[in-house]
Amino acid sequence: MERPAHLEHEMTRSAVLFRNVRIFDGTSDRLTEPINVLVVGKTIATIDKQPITTPQGATVIEGGSRVLMPGLTDAHWHMLAAGNDSAELNFGNIGLVYANAVAEAHRTLLRGFTTVRDMAGDVFGIKLAIDRGTIPGPRVYPSGAAISQTGGHGDFTFVYQRPTTFGGSPSHMEDIGFMTIADGPDAVLTAAREQLKKGASQIKLMAGGGVASLYDPIDVMQYTGEELKAAVQAAENWGTYVAVHVYTPQAIQQAIAAGVKSIDHGHLTDEATVKLIAEKGVWLSTQPFAESDHSFPTADQQAKNRAVCNGTDNVYRWARQHRVKVAFGTDLLFEPQDNYKQNEMLTRVAQYYSNVEVLKMATSQNAQLFAMSGKRNPYQEAKLGVVKEGAFADLLLVEGDPTVDINVLKDYEKNFVVVMKDGTIFKDILFHAL
Repeated sequence: MERPAHLEHEMTRSAVLFRNVRIFDGTSDRLTEPINVLVVGKTIATIDKQPITTPQGATVIEGGSRVLMPGLTDAHWHMLAAGNDSAELNFGNIGLVYANAVAEAHRTLLRGFTTVRDMAGDVFGIKLAIDRGTIPGPRVYPSGAAISQTGGHGDFTFVYQRPTTFGGSPSHMEDIGFMTIADGPDAVLTAAREQLKKGASQIKLMAGGGVASLYDPIDVMQYTGEELKAAVQAAENWGTYVAVHVYTPQAIQQAIAAGVKSIDHGHLTDEATVKLIAEKGVWLSTQPFAESDHSFPTADQQAKNRAVCNGTDNVYRWARQHRVKVAFGTDLLFEPQDNYKQNEMLTRVAQYYSNVEVLKMATSQNAQLFAMSGKRNPYQEAKLGVVKEGAFADLLLVEGDPTVDINVLKDYEKNFVVVMKDGTIFKDILFHAL
């Protein structure tokens, strides 16, 4: 029977040999000479210039000197919001919302992203199904519901509704576990503990104004220092950390003083605050936003989006200058048709860093941030983001050399000829031993 011209599906193999590949290992500055890589089970067993004897029944993939590299990672992803538009997420059938998220998880994997840090949403069940092999998708570091103050970036109630503290009903976003509203240190402590109870690997708080939200100006500080410290204490008691949505210098400084370890966004900061981020060893999980990445219905939201995007150049230049630990993420949401930009956005970072630095950022460097979840790290058995013996077999076989031309990552449908996660082949254009 003739094979289809293109094949994308899940295959489980006990062993896979990549023969004659050049490796970008996630940490080195250049590719290896042609070499062989044997995957056994979920991990990389052997890397050797000499021929490798394969176990009986192993799949052999002739690399043809293509580049073998770690799977890509996204440090600021929204599985629920990326898979659904705003109307579906706010008002849609919950079954459809999760069906869309499951479909998006598969597409995310086929784009080459084998690990994501999910920064808002009850994706615990989806993560569990992925980990069990029930559905295809990336590894997930879940935050659970993002925690917001009343009137903050995560408050999706209407302006005429009473706050829940005063007996009002929660928004649909709270009902589905996308957000949770908590005011005061005690409530924040409870909210953080609730997400840890559900399996959060890190805690996410809204510490400043946002673009998509309806009420809060972009410049406002959100949460008091004591409220932020309550979340940090809860996270530290569980051996993990807090990440915050935040743009402005004052709000960033307050978050760092409270013990927050991951500043997510930061586009409206100043150079002095970037230097503080570097001095304190805090991570900057930022995104190479362009104004066209998102569309917003109101003039106020559009103006806020423009201001944030205009700060992109500054935050990257200062971060590089002061050697900040930078993570790569995208924060795509509410426009599923545009999620192909996940790859495109990665290539934009090459405006500020070398191609190899960009590749490191999206592989081994992001993995360092993920590992800050300590004992709450759901993937402790092996290393992520590297091509090393003993590391997880999360691998891409790439047509073209991204260390020379980062843009090969854009056309993932053509150039990612093999996508493997956890030793399982999810895409194989080459049809080896299928």
